[in-house]
Amino acid sequence: MASATRRDVLPLEARGLSVRLGGREILHSLSFRLDAGKRTVILGPNGAGKTTLLRALHGLIPCAGSITWNAGSRDRHSEAMVFQQPVMLRRSALANVEYALAVNGVRGEERHRRAREALERAGLADLAARPARVLSGGERQRLALARAWALRPRILYLDEPTASLDPAAAAAVEADIGRVHAAGTRVVMTTHRLGLARRVADEILFIDDGKLVEQTPADRFFEAPRSDEARRFLNGELP
Repeated sequence: MASATRRDVLPLEARGLSVRLGGREILHSLSFRLDAGKRTVILGPNGAGKTTLLRALHGLIPCAGSITWNAGSRDRHSEAMVFQQPVMLRRSALANVEYALAVNGVRGEERHRRAREALERAGLADLAARPARVLSGGERQRLALARAWALRPRILYLDEPTASLDPAAAAAVEADIGRVHAAGTRVVMTTHRLGLARRVADEILFIDDGKLVEQTPADRFFEAPRSDEARRFLNGELP
């Protein structure tokens, strides 16, 4: 039944999506469609608008244009987002997950069961009682992923999920992302790490200066990008 529901809420379609902040237009009339079953990585040079795009898709900042789910209005219970620097409550790892579930209306034993299950799937069960704020950077990022995953979102937005992590911690987060995708959640993420993008992405959204330049299958993007901007980016000529 869960997979059928996921098919019902996707695709997500953005039309003419624009964002203006502080008197400056950050995103310029982006239009694209995100179908079910794929992992989308948003790439682009520094300042291109990648994080702004994630926040707009998640409804955290005002935008012009429209975002629809399967030709209908957005369903906030179908979305979750993990930020580059996730905020941890002054509670245990388990309580952090339980709190997110409580805010989203999950009650009683079901809340406790789902929180435990999320930690186990993320390989964090042994840290359940530990204060979240004393965890390492990699453990906090994995806890943030578990907290979001416990909500059973249909689509999960990840903003630079491996930024500032050492290789071992980054590999653990990447494995968690793979498990989230395998469980049927649609992953949309930003990253500066091209190696991660190559391994994880099914498709690339490449943006530059707030404009959508390419939406391309990942293998095609890395082997034969269509645009000059993408070629320059992959060659290290754009920051």
